Amino acid sequence: MNRERTILLCTDLDRTILPNGLQHESPQARFLLSRLKDYKNFKLAYVTGRNRELINEAMETFYIPEPDYAIGDVGASIYEINNGNWQEWESWPNEIKKDWKAMDNKHIIEALSVFPELELQENEQQHRYKVSYYVDAKHEKSEIITKVTQHLDERNIASNIIWSFDDKRNAGLLDVLPFSANKDHAIRYIMKKKKYRICNTVFAGDSGNDIAALTSGLQSVLVKNAQDEVKEEVQRIVKEKKIARKVYMARGNYLGMNGNYSAGVLEGLVHFIPELHSWLLDSKKK
Repeated sequence: MNRERTILLCTDLDRTILPNGLQHESPQARFLLSRLKDYKNFKLAYVTGRNRELINEAMETFYIPEPDYAIGDVGASIYEINNGNWQEWESWPNEIKKDWKAMDNKHIIEALSVFPELELQENEQQHRYKVSYYVDAKHEKSEIITKVTQHLDERNIASNIIWSFDDKRNAGLLDVLPFSANKDHAIRYIMKKKKYRICNTVFAGDSGNDIAALTSGLQSVLVKNAQDEVKEEVQRIVKEKKIARKVYMARGNYLGMNGNYSAGVLEGLVHFIPELHSWLLDSKKK
């Protein structure tokens, strides 16, 4: 296979291709996205806060295809998948664990136990190199992030603090990972290992934990159903970095679809990889 021609789509799951947000989904969007797996030299990576079990659950519930790669736990784990066989890349923990030295999530939980406003998420949301919390919506995002960051910095724990918001739960979601564990780094790690070119790679997301990757210089798509706060922050960073050509904000009307979820991913993907349009158009007619 000619790696130079391979298209790599890296996409978040919840509220990006999965229609589990408040907005409506275009009926054919997920079907068309799934059909792309039949396109020549097309590779798919899910980039998500979910762990392996929850990724599989999403695949079964929403009828989305098996990916070629999965970046799970907001960047704390990487899997390569072949015909149902999930192989975790052991080299990735070695890449990120140095930031926490000899520590793991238990040490982080203990260090942050002084903050009663942080409520640990369910066990399945935790990872050896990720700690996830719920934060009541009454608490100010910037204040929480500043306090947690300062507390860890004082203990020489180099961490990546990621914030997003759960509309349905009406709560903030705060993830704490080693400093180098993030979606952008994990995507580029796959690209480097597998020799995928940046001009053929596209990332799609919707939430706060996608902002760093969306504005990292990768070709990126922000789906239309993203929160206004996320859209504004992405636009601010894009303007500051002068990378407007690298980020596409889905607007809707591509193939008659509304730009939400998978429809927005497809709209942005075709913006960066125009050759896909005629193939998707034919697929829509079938």
